[in-house]
Amino acid sequence: MKIKILLALIFVNMMHAQKFYFPKTAATDSLILEKQIPGLALQVMARYRLPKNKPKYHITYLDNLFRLQMAAKDYKRSITTLSDYRKEYADHNMAGGSSLAYEIYSMAKLVEKDKKITFPEAVTTAFNTKYKTLPAKLTPKVGTIMDGDVGDYKNTLINALAKQKDKDSIDYSSAMALCKAYINFKAYAGTKPLVMKSLTLKEQESFIIETQNLTLKSGNTLTITIVRKKENTTPLPAILTNNIYAGEALDKFFGKRAAVYNYVGVVVNTRGKRDSNDENNPFEHESQDLYEVIDWVSKQPWNNGKVGMIGGSYLGFSQWAAAKNLHPALKTIVPQVSVGIGIDYPSQNNIFMSYMMRWIRYVTNNKFTDKADFSNHKKWDSINTAWYKSGRSFRALDTLSGNPNKIFQRWLDHPGYDQYWQKMVPYKDDFAKINIPVLTTTGYYDADQIGAMYYYQQHHRYNKNASHYLVIGPYDHAGAQSYGYNYAYGNLIDPVARISIDDLAFSWFDYILKDGKKPDILKDRVNFQVMGDNTWKHVPNLEKMHSSTLRFYLQDRKSSPSVFTQPKLQKFTTQTVDFKDRDTKDTYYATGKKDSVSTTNSIQFESEVLDKDLIISGDLSGLFNISINKKDFDTNMVLYQIQPDGKAFMLSTHMVRASYAKNNAVRQLLEPGKKEQIPIRNSMFMSRKVIKGSKLLLVVGVNKSPDWQINYGTGKDVSDETIKDSGIPLEVKWYNDSYVEIPVYKD
Repeated sequence: MKIKILLALIFVNMMHAQKFYFPKTAATDSLILEKQIPGLALQVMARYRLPKNKPKYHITYLDNLFRLQMAAKDYKRSITTLSDYRKEYADHNMAGGSSLAYEIYSMAKLVEKDKKITFPEAVTTAFNTKYKTLPAKLTPKVGTIMDGDVGDYKNTLINALAKQKDKDSIDYSSAMALCKAYINFKAYAGTKPLVMKSLTLKEQESFIIETQNLTLKSGNTLTITIVRKKENTTPLPAILTNNIYAGEALDKFFGKRAAVYNYVGVVVNTRGKRDSNDENNPFEHESQDLYEVIDWVSKQPWNNGKVGMIGGSYLGFSQWAAAKNLHPALKTIVPQVSVGIGIDYPSQNNIFMSYMMRWIRYVTNNKFTDKADFSNHKKWDSINTAWYKSGRSFRALDTLSGNPNKIFQRWLDHPGYDQYWQKMVPYKDDFAKINIPVLTTTGYYDADQIGAMYYYQQHHRYNKNASHYLVIGPYDHAGAQSYGYNYAYGNLIDPVARISIDDLAFSWFDYILKDGKKPDILKDRVNFQVMGDNTWKHVPNLEKMHSSTLRFYLQDRKSSPSVFTQPKLQKFTTQTVDFKDRDTKDTYYATGKKDSVSTTNSIQFESEVLDKDLIISGDLSGLFNISINKKDFDTNMVLYQIQPDGKAFMLSTHMVRASYAKNNAVRQLLEPGKKEQIPIRNSMFMSRKVIKGSKLLLVVGVNKSPDWQINYGTGKDVSDETIKDSGIPLEVKWYNDSYVEIPVYKD
């Protein structure tokens, strides 16, 4: 078996190392390039193979294949492959408009040849033909799908060609990248201007779209876009979205989405965006601004006095900000994957993330969004790595990324959940005053799940009569505010989970704002999908997501028959982490012959084989009994299912700054050498059927990476600590009476 694998790897490496003839003149002469690309694409396709027994790679395979077919001028086949890609990507035609520019380009090339008309004429014909076939609910997305950055695609192509300077050959990987870069640029450059022009005409036929400025009592100005169906002539409920990601295409999308569901779509941009010349301070003014916006909307002749809100991430946060200062006209909110400001962003459980600097630049660099900068993954990985390697304080990250940033520094001045964060959204008794119906959606893989669940839990804690429903399933940050893709985190999700979040949201609006039928999926207040069981469960509260618990103790099975049995003798496992070492090699724990999990700066504990199926459902809790030789540290934890075939499946994660684990508003430093308790709270919710024959693997450790602040343990403000503060290596004693409480569901 090992010989076969070795031979296969050698074959793959030889295939990818093989070079193709590609004249150096093609790198500088566009006419020669045009002639050479089809032949190069054919050669790449001849060697392009779908990995065996790896269905999750099928999407990537088809995504690459239809582009190669386009580059080879096999337009008819590329359209078929693109259709297959969409079916693999998402069920029920929910991805029917995905990669639309490529389809229109291919269609136009076929029309151009068949009807012998100019290519621009063919593009318009192809677009009109395709647009007629799109379901009405997909048409609002056309503008955002087509809004690719042609300049960025051009630069990518130029860079790919620059690598071929003075070369008469090209290797497989570079050839693949060049063909894709070429067709990305050609597809968008060739279709976007014409399609956008045609789309404007389509909009004028169906909608009334108005954009104007609203001046607030404070003197600040906000840009508002209103979208109405021409056929709807009587006042309707308005669906409001508060959008910091300003852009004509995206603003129109949110407005048109509401309009096609027979509402008035209203989109307001935050301060400093689009036509607003005010200062842009994300998160800080939504509560006061949105009250005035809702008041204005409710008094317009096209509104019947009822307003609902929808949106995800920052747009989800905005709805909770509006609910803090509740206007009588706001009848319901649908917060999706809501940022829990100060809870899970810009810090998660009090640990600031490097990503915050990238996001701040994204939304504040100009009046819209700086997509080119934000999507430059190589740049930001380089910046974060440079900071990590330098050992400088976390406060220096803004300077390393370009120049000092007062928003970044202001956020760092509030490491605890203090009044700065509390004033932005409802806090404690504020939740008791929120008596409107709420529908929250989030996912097991949602980066803002902790925030979404925080609002849900606090609302029910302080308002015993809260009419607040939750839908949670195997979705990531994008999926839980759009539709359930067929795959999440590389895993095929159950068919019942592949639902349209848009349809759910607007069915909810029909239910609340138009006295319609309650959405079928909302059979109880908490509605969760059990991964691997192809079922939805419905319970009255989060506590009912499980009926019992299983304690997983941090003990070595060599000295104990079961990790699920409380140890009789106290022992500990020692872990040492040297913060001075910035060249630590990654370590992995083999879970089977073909899979492993990362154990860098971590230790692992593996259970015995499970003798029966379990449905693990809910969030992890418990406590760590530890002692350290410093005043603080940041923990992280991951729970995996190791399937009978050895494949690892991530179930849940948790991280926290130890000094804030008991109270996220007040720092309580640890006493070096003293055994302390670190409670496990705010872990990631999940629900999955873990089949008999599996094992559970618990990985616990210390946070030390370029993606997060580094806590050196001095007790000073972590943002100010540098590598000079690292001192002796951190030593953690993980006591074996530490345990993780695993929630188990039984019907």
